[in-house]
Amino acid sequence: MKRLLAIIFVLVLSLDLSAQKKITAQDSIKIFYDKLFSTLKSGYIHKENINWKLIESQTEQDLKQYNTFQNSLLEIKKLFDKIGATHCNVYYKQNKYSATGKTISKEDYSEQWKKKYDTKPAFEVKVINDKYGYILIPAMLSFDLSAKNIHNIAQPLYNKIAALKTENHIEGWIIDLRFNSGGNSWPMLLALYDFLGNNEIGGSLNGDKKQESKLRLDKGKLIEKSNMISFVNPIGELLDKKRVSVITGMFTASSGEVVALAFKGRPNTKFIGESTYGATTGNIACKLPFNITMALTTSFDSDRNGNYYEKILPDIRIFKQDNFDDIRLDKNIQQAIEFIDNKE
Repeated sequence: MKRLLAIIFVLVLSLDLSAQKKITAQDSIKIFYDKLFSTLKSGYIHKENINWKLIESQTEQDLKQYNTFQNSLLEIKKLFDKIGATHCNVYYKQNKYSATGKTISKEDYSEQWKKKYDTKPAFEVKVINDKYGYILIPAMLSFDLSAKNIHNIAQPLYNKIAALKTENHIEGWIIDLRFNSGGNSWPMLLALYDFLGNNEIGGSLNGDKKQESKLRLDKGKLIEKSNMISFVNPIGELLDKKRVSVITGMFTASSGEVVALAFKGRPNTKFIGESTYGATTGNIACKLPFNITMALTTSFDSDRNGNYYEKILPDIRIFKQDNFDDIRLDKNIQQAIEFIDNKE
């Protein structure tokens, strides 16, 4: 009899545990959004200016309409719009959830830009007219922020530039950021080490726009707050005194703007093209439940002198005069070459 009772007790306990393990869609929604809000309240750069009690209450009410977890993620856009999180992004199963972006119409950019963009341009290094080095740096997104992974991305890019400088007599360089709409700036900055040299190249500002940290390069190492982020193995001489033209466009954003900022304050540098998008805030990667990653805005970006820019304005403005079929006919490139050739 005792044994039968024990078996019944074990069976009932097993059924209770099984019931406990079953998570409904609303359970998953609550687990996720609780963590999302706690992450935002602890790290978001504008956290002190948000009425979190009101926003949480509104969001909780709105979430009741969803019967699947994935559909509930559509509420992120509304949430980010309310708190002005225009640079935060949530990534889940190849999908990105973000605030309403700036409206850029077809009339704002050239057909040549769109044609090139549709090819999903990759990192590119080549010589123009036998004497000008050209480097196209596109968007690069990676959630693996380990020093090893950053090095493994940056070193091959750096090597392509190093090979070009050693095999050719290059009089000046053109760095094209027109397709750099975001991602991880660290491999980009390391790839451009020769041009930036052993210097402070940027930094982070807090919500009051006071300097929190400086970013610097030293003998191929990228360093912040005395911590080495990653490195490249330098090859040959530095190019930090060479003339460099930096081309920006209206889609140059986030990491593209960080790269542009790294050249602010550098001698022998000219900015050409269009004003950048205006996502000059720093993001960190945060892990959320259910294998979801969020890019959380925690700081403002600055140049090497601690200056903040809502967007980077060109020294020479060129509008809708791109030409990627024959880059020598590209007005941005022509202006870049004119700057390089002008030795005064």
